[in-house]
Amino acid sequence: MQAEQSETDAAGHGINAEEWNRLVTRLERNPNLVELGIYSVMWSEHCSYKSSRRHLSKFPTKNDRVIQGPGENAGVIDIGDGQAAIFKMESHNHPSYIEPYQGAATGVGGILRDVFTMGARPIALVNALRFGSPDHPKTRSLVAGVVAGIGGYGNCVGVPTVAGETQFDEGYNGNILVNAMAVGLADQDKIFYARGATPGNPIFYVGSKTGRDGIHGATMASAEFSEGDEEKRPTVQVGDPFTEKLLIEACLELMATDAIQAIQDMGAAGLTSSSVEMADKGGIGIEMDLDKVPQRETGMTAYEIMLSESQERMLMVLKPGKEDVAKAIFEKYDLDAEVIGVTTDTGRMVLKQFGEVVCDIPVPPLAEDAPNYDRPWVEPKVRAPLDISKYPEPKNYGEVLLKLMSSPDMASKRWIWEQYDRHVMGDTIDSSQSMGDAAIVRIHGTNKALAICSDCNPHYVAADPYEGGKAVVAEAYRNLSSVGAMPIAITDNLNFGNPEKPATMGYIVKAIEGMAEACRGLDFPVVSGNVSLYNETDGKAIPPTPVVGGVGLIEDVSKIATLKGAQPGDALILIGNFENAAMDASLYAREWLGLKGDALGPSPRIDLAEEAANAALVRKLIEQGLVNAVHDVSDGGVGCALAEIALASHAGVVMDISERFADFPALSLLFGEGAARYVVVAKGSEDPVFDFIEAEGDKVKCLYLGYVQENGEAEISLVHDARTGKATSLPLAALREAHEGWLPRYMKGEG
Repeated sequence: MQAEQSETDAAGHGINAEEWNRLVTRLERNPNLVELGIYSVMWSEHCSYKSSRRHLSKFPTKNDRVIQGPGENAGVIDIGDGQAAIFKMESHNHPSYIEPYQGAATGVGGILRDVFTMGARPIALVNALRFGSPDHPKTRSLVAGVVAGIGGYGNCVGVPTVAGETQFDEGYNGNILVNAMAVGLADQDKIFYARGATPGNPIFYVGSKTGRDGIHGATMASAEFSEGDEEKRPTVQVGDPFTEKLLIEACLELMATDAIQAIQDMGAAGLTSSSVEMADKGGIGIEMDLDKVPQRETGMTAYEIMLSESQERMLMVLKPGKEDVAKAIFEKYDLDAEVIGVTTDTGRMVLKQFGEVVCDIPVPPLAEDAPNYDRPWVEPKVRAPLDISKYPEPKNYGEVLLKLMSSPDMASKRWIWEQYDRHVMGDTIDSSQSMGDAAIVRIHGTNKALAICSDCNPHYVAADPYEGGKAVVAEAYRNLSSVGAMPIAITDNLNFGNPEKPATMGYIVKAIEGMAEACRGLDFPVVSGNVSLYNETDGKAIPPTPVVGGVGLIEDVSKIATLKGAQPGDALILIGNFENAAMDASLYAREWLGLKGDALGPSPRIDLAEEAANAALVRKLIEQGLVNAVHDVSDGGVGCALAEIALASHAGVVMDISERFADFPALSLLFGEGAARYVVVAKGSEDPVFDFIEAEGDKVKCLYLGYVQENGEAEISLVHDARTGKATSLPLAALREAHEGWLPRYMKGEG
């Protein structure tokens, strides 16, 4: 018999006094150890979203193209012709800090399973990485381990890593962020869900055997760190990408046989969460014999089997009589496959081991009836604007550009993305890794493509979580529009500190509200996502980092734009309002002036109507074939946007702002940041673009900035003094060396 557990035992499992009372009341007795373990993981922050659930309901989750919103393994959108794109983003933050290689690798494996669980073949991977200060003693090894883990898993499983972002900030010194996103394709009439199971059907376990790795992984991900937590390595799962590849193929083959009634991957909380979620969504019960669970270690207890987070495993409910068909397919791929139980009409989870009932609890309290807190929160304070006049004007704008383009956030991440296979499967048209705005991946066998991006500016969110939250969504919208895609929907990963602290909870609430407002204003709903809280070490929280993964549709891949197409003699045009450029919370303020925190000032204000109008114009210009290249204006302002176009196109540019902007500060125009702005490279002349805008009757503001140099001149020239015609010229070779040289030197220990 299993011994009853006490409130003290519950506290050791992360269950507080209020939750203990709730548990005992609903169970009408004290739980045993197995039952306590199951409650602890299902009621953890990682699985139940107990601090954020009521606020997540503020997100819009539908539009004309959404087939499935939040609540399933991943979101599903209609991309026409009977096809669907299925995608989601999740975090593997704590595991990646403790064990960088396996933490990042299993993050990739887990997000892939979320996508192919629904019947999709994965076609693209994305990662959003945040590391601590380059000066921190752990940063270099964490970068090396995480990048190797992402590349090792993604490359071996044969799915291209096509987009991502990498930032460095001392706020992540004790708690790095590793957010992974996957995108897959499926036929709309062949999508599989966790819901739909009915009583009396076999529960089918497939994939790798269950081991002791990853036990308490979900609980560990729902608690703060403290010094010495590297000792928690046993809570980190171990991945096998070759087994995952076999699992993908076996699952897709079985899905073609109409044998599956419901399916769920074994992710966080393993066999517990997968079985509970299928039972809860089907309104049924489950009965499992744990002796039948394939095990790779001897003497495993029921507690260990249910809480293990061993990788490359799935749980299915089969249709009656389909056991032999399913077993034959998985045996062909040399994967374990066993019937371990049956669905029931009792609404209870009953587990047996060695002929003894070791768990008998109702399903609803584990899932939808889990705690749902209304945490107290305080309104984040408003920062005073940055008074740029207090600081001396730079003597040389070229030196500023060199400094910004070689700063850790802006420097080329070539050292990272060259370790990823970006072209496996043969459908990657353009990867956003090389300074691009969004990756472009062809929908196999068609002339259509998906555009995919990942975005967040945590500096904006820290400055003003409401406007910063809007800015995160707006930047994803701009990045997709910049390549000619119609933005459809987003997935998100909300990374914050301890929600039990009212100040932190204030950032969570306001960021969600800002993001939700932008999603509504841009018709850009949230269809899936993840919340990662308690990202703190010794009481110090990470910067608020709500990451957005965006997906858009390109109807014709012959009508796209990238950074790489600028040609000699082309005109440079700014789409958007140059007057909204400000130095607040800017890269210039952080890197050139060295400002931090409140001294940086507030986040830029986001005008959603302007965002929508300007993006629509850019998409029209691309569709009409009037532009050779497009880049959205974000970190570093127009100056850095032009530099990235020049580097990508291997072409010098001249930005002449002396005559037209004599009364406007050159510094703000060059390096100020704002919203709803793009640099477009017009083919040969600016006239066709301006004529088109006038003919369309658009009210969008647009300004001629300069031109792409001819005769092979390879420099960036900034003409900025109306009185003297003074220009700052910077050789492209020097800029490239500064931009691409920082990270390789750093990883060698030279910088």
